[in-house]
Amino acid sequence: MQTQTVYIPKLEHIKEAAATLKGVAAVTPLNLSHRYSKQYEANIMLKREDLQVVRSYKIRGAYNKMNSLTQEQRDKGIVCASAGNHSQGVAYSCKELKIKGTIFMPAPTPKQKIEQVAMFGEDYIEIVLHGDTFDDANKAAMAQCEQLGKTFVHPFDDQKVIEGQGTVGLEILEKYKDPIDYLFVPVGGGGLASGVIGVFSQLSPQTKIIGVEPNGAPSMSTSLANKQNTEISNIDKFVDGAAVQRVGDMTFAICQQYIHQMVRVAEGRVCQEILDLYNKDAIVVEPAGALTLSALDQFKDEIKGKNVVCVISGSNNDITRTAEIKERALLYANLKHYFIIRFPQRAGALKEFVAEILGPNDDIAHFQYTKKNAKENAPAVVGIELKSEQDLEPLIARMKSRNFFGEYLNNKPDLFQYLV
Repeated sequence: MQTQTVYIPKLEHIKEAAATLKGVAAVTPLNLSHRYSKQYEANIMLKREDLQVVRSYKIRGAYNKMNSLTQEQRDKGIVCASAGNHSQGVAYSCKELKIKGTIFMPAPTPKQKIEQVAMFGEDYIEIVLHGDTFDDANKAAMAQCEQLGKTFVHPFDDQKVIEGQGTVGLEILEKYKDPIDYLFVPVGGGGLASGVIGVFSQLSPQTKIIGVEPNGAPSMSTSLANKQNTEISNIDKFVDGAAVQRVGDMTFAICQQYIHQMVRVAEGRVCQEILDLYNKDAIVVEPAGALTLSALDQFKDEIKGKNVVCVISGSNNDITRTAEIKERALLYANLKHYFIIRFPQRAGALKEFVAEILGPNDDIAHFQYTKKNAKENAPAVVGIELKSEQDLEPLIARMKSRNFFGEYLNNKPDLFQYLV
């Protein structure tokens, strides 16, 4: 039986991509993080793609792909579907290369992202809002390609895109001359991981490449476990830069053969990392940009004393998401808890709850109560923020002893989704 040859980007093609991107994409810094290095007793370096010209690495693959088009293809124009960083990279490339492009985005795409795409593409792009989901927008984009003979610029499953993303790996090895023991890469569709594999497998084969996915969208992990590319029907789109239902066929084959390990991190853990990066390092990242750093604690024993690089993939974070990010971080740390509290229908019940049920460091962060009848006990939905997760059991015990306790909601996902 003949073994199928897996495409892996050639070093010469990635170097050609780097030459193509010169003066277009920034050569982003590789910085030693003193805080993370101290925390993990290792040399932790951050590849700062959040400082890229469109605030993510996606410009690399998009521009490299579009620059490879023939004149005939350029004249007909290009199409892409994306509600995220890929659309911004494509829009910027359209303007730089003077290629007309149509960018399909789902109708619920936040206004801020639409405005960013319009700013980068200016008169060279047309934005079409179509459908409720990425899949709706993607189908419409593909239909236009077939109808008008335009070129589809795929966000990850394309050789030229993969080679463009591979320039991230090239820059890392050009900047850091000591042996790199671990390279942590965020994985969505797998384009970035496949690109850096092309570089490291040839120039630094001893480096362990760790792919990191969000718990809510483990498409690559699932596919590798199943030994075939597998589509996930339901995903959590919170880590939007790395939340895909199906990875690329090309990228799956590369990662199946060459990636050392895939790991998952909880979305709440990612949220805490976003807050820490902002508060302690003045670094703004999007959820996908915090993935690699969120995985380090799973390797704390392995990486001690080692040289470690984490790719910070992007910083296109919407400030309106801050409340949700904080909420998810608190929930992950077991510091925010929601209850149905049954308040006795008598004067002073709320005062008793605050003074005698809550602990000295507990804080009411959510309170929803409507008196609708004359029953003996009336329910309220109460969210309580704790200083320590050890305070939870004593709090519940006090509620039960005074007949305030109704129900704990954190472990009831059907109800809980309406609160978060």
